[in-house]
Amino acid sequence: MGNDTQQPRADQGVEIRPITRDELAVWDRAVARGFLRPHVAPAKEWREVLFEPGRMQGAFDHTDPTPDGPRCVATFRSFDTELTVPGGARLTVDAITAVTVNSTHRRRGLLSGMMRHDLAAARERGLSAAILIAAEYNIYGRFGFGPATYASGWRVDVLRAGGLRAGLPVHEGHRIDFVTLEEVRKLGPELYERWRLTQPGAIGRPEHWWRLRTGDIELPGFEWKEGFTALHRTADGAVTGLINYTVDEKFDGAYPNCPLNVRDFLALDQQTANALWEFAFSVDWVRHVIVDGLRPDDPLPLLLNDPRAAVPHEEDSDFTWLRLLDLPAAFAARQYTAPGRLVLDVTDPEGWTAGRWALETVADGTGRIAPTEDAADLALGVGALGTLYLGADTATRLAAAAVVTELTPGAATLADTLLRPARTPWNPDSF
Repeated sequence: MGNDTQQPRADQGVEIRPITRDELAVWDRAVARGFLRPHVAPAKEWREVLFEPGRMQGAFDHTDPTPDGPRCVATFRSFDTELTVPGGARLTVDAITAVTVNSTHRRRGLLSGMMRHDLAAARERGLSAAILIAAEYNIYGRFGFGPATYASGWRVDVLRAGGLRAGLPVHEGHRIDFVTLEEVRKLGPELYERWRLTQPGAIGRPEHWWRLRTGDIELPGFEWKEGFTALHRTADGAVTGLINYTVDEKFDGAYPNCPLNVRDFLALDQQTANALWEFAFSVDWVRHVIVDGLRPDDPLPLLLNDPRAAVPHEEDSDFTWLRLLDLPAAFAARQYTAPGRLVLDVTDPEGWTAGRWALETVADGTGRIAPTEDAADLALGVGALGTLYLGADTATRLAAAAVVTELTPGAATLADTLLRPARTPWNPDSF
């Protein structure tokens, strides 16, 4: 977009611009206000770690100054991260977060100004997609985003479940041990890097992610407690899994009725997952195992003697949203499940990806997309294309809901044949 989004708005006296390091405290307070959270204390250390010149935007109202200058009434932050795509490649994307507009300054174009500036800058840096987590469903579709991963979790009644089925495969000679926070910071990142190559939709975990979640850095208002972390090792000592959980002490009279809350679960293979779940379901005093985040097609319920004991978690919903910015680069990065050719007619509110595109895939799993003048098989918005890109939903389902339009009979089924990955996309991490 043009530079007008970075200039003072004469009609409103509001200026949108990148903040300086000296404005971190003001910006931090505006973030808390925008998310309707009490500002417990300045998150100075955390904001300093995250600060990257030009990537934190603020909207400043010059008509209502404070003793320290114009009031910050909207916030926006982005950073580059890696997104795993089907096939295991890692695509560098623009991750958007801390998006707020004060309730006193809604409907003045502040979000639009910050968003369009950031997406245009991402394209200029050569990035092919942007991601965010949508607090409200109806905001981000107008900027070309679509749901790309879903959060899925379970509440399992341990007594009703009857434990895990006997004879599930595990690694011979494996062991599970509790580890210290220092060991988590040392061993966790390498395990996660191996794991995320297997999971479409996963994003990077930088060093500060591990520091925050192991208590090495303080974020006021972030309710952190140590909990318990155990690592799974195979007989040769290789770390192949991790579980982190807390247990709430709760008794019904003299009877324990404690929930075990799984906060992080990584397993490089199903044998490791089986062993870690067996461990979690064997913890004394635990009546319920609560997992608020798992891959939507994770087989956990089927591991139980009674799968009906697993009830979907109440927070199951769309999670990561994706906005494609460069179709040729994005579609060349991922792999495909079958050879074929599909012509897409794409609409885009910014025009960046609009037009007719021919997606061609070959037997070795590679593919390319290029402009074409051929008749289209499927018509859809760039947001719906973002949903199909990782495989979060099927084209046949979206067509039934009139989200995409089938122009050639069978085109939606063909799209699913080409695009649907072997493993459902999932992102375990908010950002």
